[in-house]
Amino acid sequence: MSSMFADAFAAMGDGKHQPSRRNGWLGGESQDKGSRQRETRWLTPSPIVDALGAFDLDPCGAPGHTLARRTFQIDDGQDGLELPWVGRVFLNPPYGKLTLPFMRKMADHGNGTALIFARTETAMFFETVWDRATAILFLKGRVTFLDAQGAPAKANSGAPSCLVAYGAADATALYECGLDGMFIRLRDGGEK
Repeated sequence: MSSMFADAFAAMGDGKHQPSRRNGWLGGESQDKGSRQRETRWLTPSPIVDALGAFDLDPCGAPGHTLARRTFQIDDGQDGLELPWVGRVFLNPPYGKLTLPFMRKMADHGNGTALIFARTETAMFFETVWDRATAILFLKGRVTFLDAQGAPAKANSGAPSCLVAYGAADATALYECGLDGMFIRLRDGGEK
C-alpha cells in the first residue's frame, strides 16, 4: 500500500470499512464532525461515463458503483496507485493531495479519460493535462456528484469540471460523446 494511502488510513482510525460512517478516501476526519468533514471521494454520475463508451478499468472505484469492467477498490485493499493499469481507464481521482499522483499515472498510462476540476492555472493541470493530454472537454455547468451511498450530493461540485482524454480513441470519444461543453484538441493521439 502506498504511503499516501497508509497515511490516509491511519488518519481514519482502525481502517475498517464502515459504509455508513466512512468511505475509502476521506480527508481524515470522522464523518461525525459534520461540516468540518470534506470527502475526497465523490462518485461519478453514470450518464457521464455511459456517454464515453466502455472502459476496462476504474482504479478509484467504490462499492456498488461500477463504471468499468474491472474496478480497484481501496476499501478492499486494492490500491489503484500501486496496481498495474491495463486497457482503457476511467479515472475520477480522489480530490485533494492524491489527485496529482493519480493524474501522473494516468498521463503515463496514456489510454483513458479523467474527470477532474478545471483548475487550468495549477501546476498539476500544466504537468498532467496541458503538457500531456490529447484533448479536453470542459463541461458546461457544474457536475453534481454522488455521495458514498450513491445519492446525489445536496449541491453541485462548486467548481467547473472537465474530462481529459489521453490517446486518440479517447479524444474521439470526448468529441462524439454528446455531453454539453467545449472540446479542445491539444495534440494528436498517441503522444505522451
